Amino acid sequence: MHPAGSMNPGLAHAWSRRMKPTIDRRTALLGMGGGLAASSITHTSSAKARESLERPFQNGRSPWPICLDTATIRPVPLLEKVRIAAEAGFDAIEPWDGELRDFEREGGSLRDLRTRIEDAGLFVPSVIGLWNAIPPTREGWDAGLADTRDRMRMASTIGAEHIQVIPQPQRPWPEFDLAWASARYRDLLVMGLADYQINPAMVFVQFLPGVARLGQAAAIALDADHPKARIIPDVFHMHIGDSGFSGLRHLQGDFIAIFQFNDAPATPAKIDLKDEHRVFPGDGILPLEQCLRDLRDIGYRRCVSLELYNPAYWKRDPLEVAMEGRKKTVKVIERALA
Repeated sequence: MHPAGSMNPGLAHAWSRRMKPTIDRRTALLGMGGGLAASSITHTSSAKARESLERPFQNGRSPWPICLDTATIRPVPLLEKVRIAAEAGFDAIEPWDGELRDFEREGGSLRDLRTRIEDAGLFVPSVIGLWNAIPPTREGWDAGLADTRDRMRMASTIGAEHIQVIPQPQRPWPEFDLAWASARYRDLLVMGLADYQINPAMVFVQFLPGVARLGQAAAIALDADHPKARIIPDVFHMHIGDSGFSGLRHLQGDFIAIFQFNDAPATPAKIDLKDEHRVFPGDGILPLEQCLRDLRDIGYRRCVSLELYNPAYWKRDPLEVAMEGRKKTVKVIERALA
């Protein structure tokens, strides 16, 4: 995810606790640096050593850290989510801004939360998110700046690398001013990186018609003309928003901040699918294995994040849900890269 020299101390601490004994921390970090670490192995290295280098996570089963989006076990209190993520074997956790705000309002310290996360051997690749972050007018932008900055502050305090940019309010693509949106996204990047050491990244979701597709989010990010511009694909929204899946192979790995992972059932029909219909990876019909092969081929090295909103899962034991989700995610990864 980072070259070793640029990683913040908190992330490095959590990262080192997650490294498996088959490799050292420096080797794992090199493996994240752009997909080139395999070339640094000597010709005398064994095939097993090469495989270990290329899959430094999940006991050598995954080239990517596996993250738990906290919505997957939404009813559970935040500190319990941290415990469950660690106990279920995740490498990282992806919380939401609302639960960070509630945690503070109830007297919790976000600095202490960061310590709890890192001591559990986890790190925070992303926080969801910057709501109403790209309104259509200057007045709306100015009115939302205080909330935007506060969300960045909270995410930065817990050591997050990215924060998700949700370009609300929704409006049709023909009414979406690409130049305006790109300029405001650039402003968010400059503000986040300079003032909060956090990297805003563009999301696309089917229910925001202006930014419902992979190409639309990519257009905003590219036209922002900033070296840290990134997007966040979600396989579910690639499916229901009609982006398709072939676009992934045209991207650079570093252009993706985090990859949201789940599956979609065969029924109901795609036009009727909603977030609540998401199922565990491998339990649906999406071409997840090809997506993962494409991620590997473009040099993507950041998190694969399990993101579910299924009310049936919320009724179950949250640790069992988290464990099942992680195991099924890793199983799909192993099949994809076999």
